[in-house]
Amino acid sequence: MNKQAISRRRFLLGAAAASTAYSLFPSRAYGANERVNLGIIGLGDRGGAHFKAFSQIREVEIVAVSDADANRMGKAGDKAAKHQDFRRLLEMKDVDAVIIAAPDHWHCLAAILAFQAGKHAYVEKPVSHCIWEGRKMVEAARKYKRIVQAGTQQRSCPAVQHCAADIQSGVYGKPLWAHCSRLSAREPIGKVTGPQPVPEGVDYNLWAGPAPMAPIMRTNFHYDWHWQWDWGTGEMGNWGVHYLDDLRHLLGWNDVPNNVMAAGNRWCDDDGETPNMHIALMEHQGMKIVIDVRNMAGDSSGSRCPEYLGGNGGNYIMCENGFVRIARGKGKGFDKDGKEVKEYKGTGGTAHYFNFIKALREDSSASLACEIEVGHLSTTLCHMANIGFRVGKATPVEELRDSVKTNEDAANTLSAMLEQLGKNQVDLKAKPFIAGPRLTYDTKAETFTGDRAEEANKFVRIPGRDPFNVPENV
Repeated sequence: MNKQAISRRRFLLGAAAASTAYSLFPSRAYGANERVNLGIIGLGDRGGAHFKAFSQIREVEIVAVSDADANRMGKAGDKAAKHQDFRRLLEMKDVDAVIIAAPDHWHCLAAILAFQAGKHAYVEKPVSHCIWEGRKMVEAARKYKRIVQAGTQQRSCPAVQHCAADIQSGVYGKPLWAHCSRLSAREPIGKVTGPQPVPEGVDYNLWAGPAPMAPIMRTNFHYDWHWQWDWGTGEMGNWGVHYLDDLRHLLGWNDVPNNVMAAGNRWCDDDGETPNMHIALMEHQGMKIVIDVRNMAGDSSGSRCPEYLGGNGGNYIMCENGFVRIARGKGKGFDKDGKEVKEYKGTGGTAHYFNFIKALREDSSASLACEIEVGHLSTTLCHMANIGFRVGKATPVEELRDSVKTNEDAANTLSAMLEQLGKNQVDLKAKPFIAGPRLTYDTKAETFTGDRAEEANKFVRIPGRDPFNVPENV
């Protein structure tokens, strides 16, 4: 990419990015040396979607792909170079930037190696597998002066952008409290009786990378790693991160809360480890936040959240003079009497790809919708919620009720969870809630302090595996 030439051709993304016109520029043709050449690392569901989306941008050329499962690279066709080991892709001089859509445990190390090889990057959500390595990725991006976009695409959604501007300018008055939720349904992943064979065509040492090369205890090798801690971050990191990033965007946070308490469990008999019912309570400068992420299967009763929240996902922000409900691609604002006063229309973030390419062609991070440190901080909320659960212990319902009784929204949410569990005939005596203490988090040092800090901090930095460790000094 000829950066000097490109930097003279600034352009505005505007409405064109959200339309069906996939060219970033007018009808003028540009030379091949001015194209953005991409490599895609990981060709699963998200990697495949990235391949399709970036392929439709006229000024982009996908010149290489990589996946530890050699079978997956066929979807890239014949034009792109194929490397099972992505480090060979990073050696290609004509690759300007990489799209990292490998499993969660690979995001940070792959990004750091890309930066060291002189590549820019688009890093899928959640951008890290633990808090410490997320900070290392940010440090590396700064050191090597790389342009790095985090894949929480709703940052590029006009609905969220306009709503954030209204909230922060005081249209609804001072924000008082917020409820962030992702409520859906996922079937159990099944239960195996012993270790499963590595699928043919998979380099398992390379696939595992920084994570343990543990026996495969799941039916579906791909995707279902999301629900096992060695490789994934559960639904909190898989889907919750989108709405948690929206929450930070809407409220204008440039940091994260300084405490967390979490509870939940995985109420199904399968090989998953992450909770499928998960509530976390946080406070940010005295403002109370309830995070409610659930993917329990088999309940379409519509009773999964308190009625006043008006839906099963997104953000509900109560302010002094009204409130907002907003989810992917759409939202509404209301006055304090519940009368609708504004509608927010969006795309869900289809312009996010264009936004990244725009920044690359301008050779500047200034216009990125979700620069990597923003993505790191939003992902940190996911890790805090997960850690709050992982340090927990079996807790009777009445004890849990007592712990949230001073937070009306939390109490209502717990009641909704109990109703859902009841309709699914869950025996809470046989399998109770796992609930953690209130943990204090030092937002500057990015570690926990005070009671139970030693236990919690074991999850802040997850041990790696030679020779794939994230470096201390990037």
